[in-house]
This record gives sequence, structure tokens and C-alpha cells, in this order.
Amino acid sequence: MQPITVLSIAGSDSGGGAGIQGDLRTFAAFGVHGTTALTAVTAQNTLGVSDVAVLATSLVISQVRSVVEDFDVAAVKTGMLGDADVVEAVAELARQGLLAHLVVDPVLVSSTQHSLMRDGGVRAYREALFPLATVVTPNLREAALLCGIDVRDISSPDDMLALGRELLALGPRYVLVKGGHFAASGVDAPVPDVLLSADDVTVFESPRVATDNDHGTGCSLSAALCAGLGLGRSVTDATRDAKSFVLAALQGAAGWHLGKGRGPLDHLGWNE
Repeated sequence: MQPITVLSIAGSDSGGGAGIQGDLRTFAAFGVHGTTALTAVTAQNTLGVSDVAVLATSLVISQVRSVVEDFDVAAVKTGMLGDADVVEAVAELARQGLLAHLVVDPVLVSSTQHSLMRDGGVRAYREALFPLATVVTPNLREAALLCGIDVRDISSPDDMLALGRELLALGPRYVLVKGGHFAASGVDAPVPDVLLSADDVTVFESPRVATDNDHGTGCSLSAALCAGLGLGRSVTDATRDAKSFVLAALQGAAGWHLGKGRGPLDHLGWNE
């Protein structure tokens, strides 16, 4: 018995809540071996992002090739890619068949509204990388930006479904539009996520957790989904498992006071 290997292509979060750091903790929680290709270094904490340095595209690709040439990588996720050149280079690796069960989390803007993608990134995602993805996992803000609409015009699961269908038409097998940024009508209002493919639509609802410790939820969900695909689960089952994992991680960290802003999740069940 040996662990399944998965790969995250993403940026570093110096605060440890999201990015590569959050992905590795999520992979550990699912019992898979996490490998990495670093795309960018960010200076950030629970209050926000203060600086970003995107690594050379050639170095990103060298990292990926070093991993896939040595390990049997069962699934791959992308997080922050930083600029269009990196997006297109990762897409070329996918076209070569090197990125199995590819989960694309199109990280465009941080939760504190700091841009994490240079000019041209939206076009590169739409035209180059999405057609090669098994699943793309935008949150509402990202989905709206990718579709060129105002996120304030999205007010229902039907609106999310329309966004998902536009993104699905770009070529991925599945689209998961995450509804965590819906303004809650009440403290107990559920959070809807819409998963769709050419053949099916599934709406997942989970309770809204009253907490400021939600930094890295998107990274963690896509990493959990990647881990599930690596373990051989279907996209629907892996999505359900990933949502359950993130809900438990939010609940576990709800009372934490790490940093002065939006803190990390309890990826490893420490609060148990």
C-alpha cells in the first residue's frame, strides 16, 4: 500500500492559509502525497496581499516536468498562475497529456480584492486552459469576470447555472460555480454550489458558517476535489466529499484567532 500522488501548480501564501500551503495540508488530510510547482511568491497575511512576484514561465514548467517525469501523478490542480504566459504554458503541458484529471481553479483576485493575474489572463484561461480541464471551479466573482458581467447581477442559482453553461461551452468536462459570495439573506442561509456537465446539473447546498476564518476556502476545495479524483472518485462524488471537507474545516476553525484578519481553515481537524 502506497499513497497516490497528486500535483498542485500554484502560488505561495506566506500566511499559510491558501495557495500551495493550503493545498498540501488538504492533500495530507485526504491521505495523498502532494507534489508542487510554484508559480509565484506572495507577501500576504490574514489582512491581505502586499506584494507578488511571478516566477519565470520556464521555471514553472521545469518544476512540473521534474515531477511528472518521476512520479505517477494521478491528478493535478492549478491555483494562482500569475500571468497569461504561465496559463498558456500549463495548457501546452495538458495538451501533451501530462496533467491527468486537471482541476482548474481560476484564481484572479484575492479575497481582499488584490489582483493575482496580470493582463491577458482571462483570455488565456478561456481560450487555452479551460478546454483541457476536467473541472473548472470559479467562485461567483471569478465566474462573472470570466463571462464579462457584473457579479452584482448574479442573484440566484439559475444565474449561476447560466454562467456555468457559458463556461462549459468553452470545453471543460465539468464546471463548478461556487456560491460562497452570495450575500446571505440570513445567518442560516445555505450556500449553493452548482456543478454541471453536458449531461447533468447538481446543486449542492451547505450551511453557511459564521466565521471570519475562511481564507483559502477556494484553494482547499479545489485541492480536495483533485485529491478525490486522484483516488478514483467520480467528479460528482469528489465534489461532494470536497464540500464536506471544507465545511468541517470552516467549522473547526470558527473560533480561532490566528492573525488580525480572515484566518485559515482547520484542514487537519486540530479542533477535534
